[in-house]
Amino acid sequence: MTVLLVHYHEIALKARNRPFFVNQLVRNLKRATADFPVRRIQKLPGRVLLELAGENAAQEVAERVRRVFGVANCCSALRCDLDLEALKNTAAKALAGRPFQTFRVTARRAYKTFPLTSPQLNEILGTFVLERFPARVDLKNPELTLFVDILPKEAFIYLEKVRGPGGLPVGVAGRVIALLSGGIDSPVAAYRMMRRGCQVSFVHFHGAPFLDRRTQEKAREIVKLLTRYQYTSRLYLVPFGEAQQEVVVNTPAPYRVLLYRRLMARIAEHLASLEGAKALVTGESLGQVASQTLENLTVIEEAVKLPLLRPLIGMDKEEITEQAKEIGTYEISIQPDQDCCTLFVPRHPATRATMDDIGRAEMTLDLDRLVKAGAERTDLEAFTSPEIA
Repeated sequence: MTVLLVHYHEIALKARNRPFFVNQLVRNLKRATADFPVRRIQKLPGRVLLELAGENAAQEVAERVRRVFGVANCCSALRCDLDLEALKNTAAKALAGRPFQTFRVTARRAYKTFPLTSPQLNEILGTFVLERFPARVDLKNPELTLFVDILPKEAFIYLEKVRGPGGLPVGVAGRVIALLSGGIDSPVAAYRMMRRGCQVSFVHFHGAPFLDRRTQEKAREIVKLLTRYQYTSRLYLVPFGEAQQEVVVNTPAPYRVLLYRRLMARIAEHLASLEGAKALVTGESLGQVASQTLENLTVIEEAVKLPLLRPLIGMDKEEITEQAKEIGTYEISIQPDQDCCTLFVPRHPATRATMDDIGRAEMTLDLDRLVKAGAERTDLEAFTSPEIA
């Protein structure tokens, strides 16, 4: 029977709370592989074991598992009894047909009462391999590593580890609302919050009725892709063009971008109350554009009571772009569209606004009515992954 051995790292540091995190990881692994022939998922000391009904899907299951937050790495493994001869025979089976000139053995004992220590196992199995294969030991830069995990009831032997994303399982840190634009930054911000264990819902502000639907389609594509990492998502689509028009008619031009963002935050906070979300998330990065100076960021977050989280705050554009490419959102984000953030934008926006400035500007707006209207006109869409008929 083919098995996948899943190792976690950060979860292992959670001491008495570890069962809560491991149980959530198991639930997420079940959801991530729901459309594959996984016979059983079992919790083991420091690991999770996936038993597959056949060998054909092993590579695809491993590819799915490597996207599950909380996973340090996974590997296709052979299991055997806690017997030295069984260990040797299984090692020979794992190495059969694999050309290599240098190797090392790395044994780990989760079962400390096993009669041989890890160094002893390394030496014994290393000698066994030397006797049967034309290779030499290289402890620093081996061409191949024979991994041996000793557990209380059985052992596992494997040759390769597929790196996972690390972090914490989605669902252990509560729900947040991410303000999703059509750009590169906000999808990366949402991804990084998922990696810290948050279930993310999305709100996208579009320029209807003044702009076309391309930005809405981009938002759907991005949410669909990001749902691969958290399995269920909700997307709120908020028509924002009329609210922007009202801001333009009634407020000084230099403060309009900040007034847009404060109004967006207020509407998102209202939606968060419906979701039970505990924070808002944006893709803002310090100094990247005029609205993202320290003064302006302070003015924006003052509009809401919920915490406003900015996971990209210390990253530069190159770092954010690189991560967008890694997670797959970059190609969607760079598609041309008509973003509402470019609608009615002043030529010279304020870079260091004060609350006095903003307070005077907002006195001309009926904020409660604008927030209520935005929320009432919002469309809600749901996404799931994998999509199972």
